[in-house]
Amino acid sequence: MIIIVMGVSGSGKTTIGKLLADSLDWEFSDADTFHSPENVEKMRRGIPLSEADRMPWLQDLQTAIKHWLQENQNVVLACSALKDNYRQFLVFDSERIKLVYLKGSYELIQMRLKERSNHYMSEKLLNSQFNTLEEPLDTISIDVAQPPQIIVQNIRTALGI
Repeated sequence: MIIIVMGVSGSGKTTIGKLLADSLDWEFSDADTFHSPENVEKMRRGIPLSEADRMPWLQDLQTAIKHWLQENQNVVLACSALKDNYRQFLVFDSERIKLVYLKGSYELIQMRLKERSNHYMSEKLLNSQFNTLEEPLDTISIDVAQPPQIIVQNIRTALGI
């Protein structure tokens, strides 16, 4: 199974994804590591990515997901997956790929981004992230204002694992 933990930058995808993977004894992967150096530099400079920038990244993610499924690996993937068409591209097997949406208020996420250091996604891109976000309607939605351990338990309960 692949669990994609999605949401805007600062919602806790990596933190929750790692905790969830550890609690399940699964692999963890961060979609950020699939970005090209050019994409990372754009984001570091506060420039939102275009659809053309995102497409090779999404293709690489889909390839990785197919590989993990083919190898029967259980993986938690932290990935923004902000638009519905991105999610449809990545969740091509709804039986074995599950989506978890980490939902939080703009104010909470903004506060978290201000406190974060050594990350290329700056607070400057938060408006762009929320403007791009198409909230998923048919998935597990988790409030990120809760403590991380509670969030992980809620995800596991919702997925029955």
